[in-house]
Amino acid sequence: MNKICLFFNHTAFLNRQFGIVPLMYGSLGLEYLTTVDLNADDIDILIPETFLNERWNEFQMALETEGYVLTDVREHTFEKDGVSYSFAGIENLTPFAGIAMDEIEVRKMGDVTFRLLNLTQYLKVYLASEKDGYRVHERGKKDWEKIELIRKRIALHEQK
Repeated sequence: MNKICLFFNHTAFLNRQFGIVPLMYGSLGLEYLTTVDLNADDIDILIPETFLNERWNEFQMALETEGYVLTDVREHTFEKDGVSYSFAGIENLTPFAGIAMDEIEVRKMGDVTFRLLNLTQYLKVYLASEKDGYRVHERGKKDWEKIELIRKRIALHEQK
């Protein structure tokens, strides 16, 4: 099953179990938005920080009950069927990239509700990521290719 379908299956669980409306983030979200295959190697999901702090034990137990295995507690990463799911706090988007939560589009796909950044917001995220030492050294070329893709798509939209 492809990662976008896995995201939607996982999001249905988060919607039902916790009332979470997660953000499809990272390469997978950009792939979904642009329909360009970016070979996302994992599923990055932003959720309310309370589930990573105050409600962490409850959140972890619920995922483990569903067959997810915690592989990195510091990064809040779980694995299921060979696919990694990494969680971070959605509230961090404001200080990191200047994106307020109320500016993020909420979408529905069938009975699943999720959030998705627009192209301008993705550009802010990847430009902010350029300042991260790890990303510059480990992901620089891939991130730069994504920035170029986003800029080209924005330019196309502006021409219309």
